[in-house]
Amino acid sequence: MKKAFVFLIDGFEEIEAIATIDILRRAEVDTVTISLDPALRVKGGHGIVIEADQMYEDTDFQEADMLILPGGNVGSKKMLEHAGLHETLKEAAAAGTYIAAICAATMTLGKAGLVNGKKATCYPGVEKELTGADIITDENVVTDGRIITSRGPATTIPFALQLAELLNGKEKADEVAKGMLVY
Repeated sequence: MKKAFVFLIDGFEEIEAIATIDILRRAEVDTVTISLDPALRVKGGHGIVIEADQMYEDTDFQEADMLILPGGNVGSKKMLEHAGLHETLKEAAAAGTYIAAICAATMTLGKAGLVNGKKATCYPGVEKELTGADIITDENVVTDGRIITSRGPATTIPFALQLAELLNGKEKADEVAKGMLVY
């Protein structure tokens, strides 16, 4: 079974995290939430508290097929300051692991140097943080190699379905989309 890790930090965007987790689990991806905070309980940007499955320090990232960063104004800024996360992302990218970010969390990919020379999209206004990226503004989800980016809360469902397709194939992603009445 494919495995995805979703990072949670105080101020994360709930729609982007929870809908992505839900869709990936529907697509039979072993989806594990990882707290970047000092506790398992993490509070989203709109006050929704989630209990992560495990702590960052206790996670073997070599098990992951994909690492996912939900956005959120406060959460994205905190991810920018998490040096350990940046190293984890760089190591995973070097190992060929998929790296996905949505909304302002794409800034972390920029700071880690993971979008340099790649096509990417992001939340409007954070383009300058995606150092060296070819910014695509007319697509909701952009995949370039093993880097997947998306624009914001309203693009979460197509983002998560793209992740499901990359991990478990188009047939499974289409089955999930149909069951959710996406199309």
